Amino acid sequence: MIAPRTPTTAEELRGAGLRVTAARVALLETVRSGDHLDVEAIASGVRDRVGHVSLQAVYEALHALTAAGLVRRIEPAGSPARFEGRVGDNHHHVVCRSCGVVADVDCATGEAPCLTASDNHGFAIDEADVIYWGLCPGCSSARAS
Repeated sequence: MIAPRTPTTAEELRGAGLRVTAARVALLETVRSGDHLDVEAIASGVRDRVGHVSLQAVYEALHALTAAGLVRRIEPAGSPARFEGRVGDNHHHVVCRSCGVVADVDCATGEAPCLTASDNHGFAIDEADVIYWGLCPGCSSARAS
């Protein structure tokens, strides 16, 4: 049996109804190869791949890619927005209170939205966004020393 072909980044952009540009391809690839990157880190990664790109262009592309569902934006309290390429599975995050490192956590239980609200107020809930807070292993060790 032949495995299905993985679409190229350009094909994914086209499939989402977005114009394909070198900067958008580089941005999507940077987000997917990174780990919960902030805008500055993404801009740096895009510049490493294609040369100069303005910060405004990065913001605009991130907005378009997030709206298209190709990128997910998370906003842990007290830190800048972060972006990731893991989309569509309603996973959660754990954030270190000391250094700010972010890691993925699979759903708490069952299928999305993973949690049942005690009162949905008539909403048709389709997603739960949970952020666990604590100290990462490195910060825990440093604090114990």
